[in-house]
Amino acid sequence: MQEYLKQQREQAWRVELRGKIKNKERGEIQRVKMPEMNPSERVCYQNREVNLGLTVEQAVKEAQRCMDCVNPTCIEGCPVSINIPKFVKNIERGEFIEAAKTLKETSALPAVCGRVCPQEKQCEASCFYTLKLKKVPVAIGYLERFAADFERESGQMTVPETAPKNGMKVAAIGSGPASLAFAGDMIKLGYEVTVFEALHEIGGVLKYGIPEFRLPNKIVDVELSNLEKMGVRFERNFIVGRTASFDDLKAEGYQAFFVASGAGLPRFMNIPGENYNGILSSNEYLTRVNLMNASDPDFDTPVLRGKNVAVIGGGNTAMDSVRTAKRLGAERAMIIYRRSREEMPARVEEIHHAEEEGIEFINLTNPTEYFADDKGRVNRMRVQRMELGEPDASGRRRPVVIEGSEYDIPVDVVVVAVGVSPNPLVPSELPQLKVSRWGTIEVDAETMQSSMPELFAGGDIVRGGATVILAMGDGRRAAAGMHNYLQGN
Repeated sequence: MQEYLKQQREQAWRVELRGKIKNKERGEIQRVKMPEMNPSERVCYQNREVNLGLTVEQAVKEAQRCMDCVNPTCIEGCPVSINIPKFVKNIERGEFIEAAKTLKETSALPAVCGRVCPQEKQCEASCFYTLKLKKVPVAIGYLERFAADFERESGQMTVPETAPKNGMKVAAIGSGPASLAFAGDMIKLGYEVTVFEALHEIGGVLKYGIPEFRLPNKIVDVELSNLEKMGVRFERNFIVGRTASFDDLKAEGYQAFFVASGAGLPRFMNIPGENYNGILSSNEYLTRVNLMNASDPDFDTPVLRGKNVAVIGGGNTAMDSVRTAKRLGAERAMIIYRRSREEMPARVEEIHHAEEEGIEFINLTNPTEYFADDKGRVNRMRVQRMELGEPDASGRRRPVVIEGSEYDIPVDVVVVAVGVSPNPLVPSELPQLKVSRWGTIEVDAETMQSSMPELFAGGDIVRGGATVILAMGDGRRAAAGMHNYLQGN
């Protein structure tokens, strides 16, 4: 890999580009700011994207900040190993389609990743600017989005090359980011790939879990269309283990399986009153709006709307839920989180956008009980204040109850976003499959192979909840592991 990157870096056009601007000058260029839709306007629309994308001029200027490092540590921070300097330098020289092609060498979903990946914790955290210069990193995520969007909007969509068919069939179960990355790599290697999805729409969490103001469905559809053009088959409304068994699929010629069925089983807090009407999981709430068009008056999908909406949790799903509530008309949309603001796991950008949109943050606070009116509809919640104690196993300081600090908050909708559990498999189907006590599939960390040699797994069914890009990294590792297994290596 290092030798390949070195050869790429020494191509004539890269050498020439490096010579055009001195590194000192590159380091003095200010990082670009992403244009955004006005907060007061955007909260009126469920399906209008907040980030508007970079102009050509902004993208080229930002790309000029990249110093085309000898040792590109940014790649080490990318779970799918995108050749970041190559695609960025292509943007600098105005070869935007080539930049998009570079992204597609290792990523099945560049337009998605450019929008929802936590680059600040991954590639940008490993940027030379961050590590050595102690400056803000190159805006790799913005540039990834730019290249993917430019290609799509130009009408010059490229389809990655695939190897000749090798006559072997493999299946992916679930159609979220792990499966899509797996399918993209396996189809390139010459396999016949079918993705089986239980729902009526392909995309998994990309469709049901992430609001359109962050990731428009039409963007996901274009990425899916590209995979179809490469030869990936998608089967909708198909539950492996119900619609057909693993044995049925083996009889049809499938030789190996990648299980990426996700973690859509909601968790609740098991506190008094949690079963009152008006209290629901973030999974149900976001699925109704994102996948089933509940916010669109042309559809009859019901969704709870409230004047005072509380969302319990501090992650990205909580931010997506509370910002959705605001767009559904909540006058007071609140985040209730038991730790401090600094310890929220949500992306900094998500928190920033939520603040701009008037979301109220009630930190170091935890619900203890819900109360309802005479019709059983929640109308208030009791919370208690917390303070931070010693760090727990995660390294974050443990929240400790402040005795006698309880008080009530009026609410008419509560969305619980405190985590998820893996979607249960059909246990009778796979009696020899090793799973953890949390229901996650146990796999080899390098190959993603399970206790059943022909079955590989990745994404939330292995991790119990993670980011899109980590799931994609699992899919790529599983593809490499399965390829070695099927080729007898």
